[in-house]
Amino acid sequence: MKKLLTAVLTLAWLTPIATMSQQRTIELKVVETSDVHGHFFPYDFIEGRGLQGTLSRANTYINRLRAQYGNRLLLIDNGDILQGQPCVYWSNYVMPDDANLAARVINYMGYDAETVGNHDIETGHKVYDKWIREVRCPMLGANIVDTGNNLPYVHPYALIEREIAGDDPHAARTKVRIAIIGMITPTISCWLGEQLWQGLEFQEMVGCARRWVKYVQQVEHPDLILGLFHSGLSGGIVMENGLEENATERVAREVDGFDAIFFGHDHQLHNQTLKSPSGRDVLCIDPSCYVKNLAEATITLTYDGDKLVGKQVKGELIDVRNEEIDQQMVSHFQTDIDKVKAYVGRQIGTFVTEASTRDSYFGNSAFTDFIHQLQLQITGADISLNAPLSFDEKINKGPITVADMFKLYRFENLLTVMTMTGRELRGHLEMSYDLWTNTMSSASDHLLKLNANSRNDQQRMGFTNYTFNFDSAMGIDYEVDVTKPEGEKVRILGMSNGEPFDENKVYKVVMNSYRANGGGDLIVKGAGIPKDEIQSRIIYQSDKDLRYYLMQEIERMGKVTPRAGHNWKFVPEKWVKAAAKRDRQIIFNR
Repeated sequence: MKKLLTAVLTLAWLTPIATMSQQRTIELKVVETSDVHGHFFPYDFIEGRGLQGTLSRANTYINRLRAQYGNRLLLIDNGDILQGQPCVYWSNYVMPDDANLAARVINYMGYDAETVGNHDIETGHKVYDKWIREVRCPMLGANIVDTGNNLPYVHPYALIEREIAGDDPHAARTKVRIAIIGMITPTISCWLGEQLWQGLEFQEMVGCARRWVKYVQQVEHPDLILGLFHSGLSGGIVMENGLEENATERVAREVDGFDAIFFGHDHQLHNQTLKSPSGRDVLCIDPSCYVKNLAEATITLTYDGDKLVGKQVKGELIDVRNEEIDQQMVSHFQTDIDKVKAYVGRQIGTFVTEASTRDSYFGNSAFTDFIHQLQLQITGADISLNAPLSFDEKINKGPITVADMFKLYRFENLLTVMTMTGRELRGHLEMSYDLWTNTMSSASDHLLKLNANSRNDQQRMGFTNYTFNFDSAMGIDYEVDVTKPEGEKVRILGMSNGEPFDENKVYKVVMNSYRANGGGDLIVKGAGIPKDEIQSRIIYQSDKDLRYYLMQEIERMGKVTPRAGHNWKFVPEKWVKAAAKRDRQIIFNR
């Protein structure tokens, strides 16, 4: 079994030599999953093939640990479990009255605590409130506050007590008290409309952690304090009010009391030791996403009588992609698996030609433009904005199934129309193409902003920035001159219907709810629309997710011929053609 990135930290108190013979040790295991995104079973319901990662493989490893450690094992999950694979969509929206599948999986595997992730909140109150009720372990979120009573909406922490014999089976059992404080990234409002989190407030993490550490120390007197944070290590969004998307590192460095922090959200592997304000070591560990790895801490506690005198914490990232499938778990959920396979296998139409996201980075593409066309068709808006939400996806020529719709549109965003002036729209596009394209000074330069260090980043894949923020537009004709400096690349030639484009005119612009709510900063920083003005600009938002309406439209059309439009291009074409060919080879090895 492959084990990666080992980090060890030790906290020891001096103990008189005369009492050493009375000391005994207890070894605990804490295992974290994070950003599971519906990867429960060894089957990719979108692609129709097996999966390496998944909880069904991880559970084989976890069961081996349980056989060895018994009640000295703690299993925790870090949220973002309700979106991703079609099995959770099916449970959340197609069969909403049945017991939530994600809750049933958590209960089956015997988790001890779980946090809420931002993609869980994106499912809406009706879905996640039911999920929270049905999960049997404590659901944590110390910084999720109910604005009606100013109290935490879910448990701020879990206190887990285990009576353990230790290394001497004849000695008295020791009661070990473990506090787990959970938090979520507080920048929810940057991505999600208020209707999804109405009545909730997401508080800043450092101050919240400081309050709750002090509380559990004074009230619960735990032997260990663990963090379980759905927030990345550092970086990301910083809102005007100071809320930080990824604040795990700040908490570790600025708040005393944590022995280890298990985190996630950023889809990155992390395993490192940071120093608290008092100089104590804090393990910070993140298993990334899709259950390819588990974050595991081995914690050795040393007691002198009933007094805790030493701790050692060792962190490891455990690769579980090639574990054997837990067939007993699969059998337990086989009826659900069969129902989801039947659901995603239903044909809803036919593609006359194939469509690939690969073309989306180099100009008009059949994949992106088909979504543009449907957004305009469904809403009657003047202009559509859309980005490739999957780095490298393709829908083949032939029958289109429900599974293909998860390739066409990855997330459960809502369809949103908002008003924007022509000048705001151009600012939006300027920022998008600045994220996307290099400023070429010669024909040998790159067209795209590439970064070889991000090849293994699940959300950048060799680009400098996230591809889901590479918005293009339909409804206008324009050129992107990659020889111009940032902020001056986009030249709008006119409306695609032949009317002139007016920077002072107000247009109806359709996009997904993530973008309309300020996600990616294109609306706020690019278009220059103040965050507190966004809601007043929204003139339509769908009740159901955008994928649902795209599916309806395809069923109505029957036969579909996705075609790339001809409304925009990169210039100068002589430079761009050769640069695009070189960059395509770098990104896709073809």
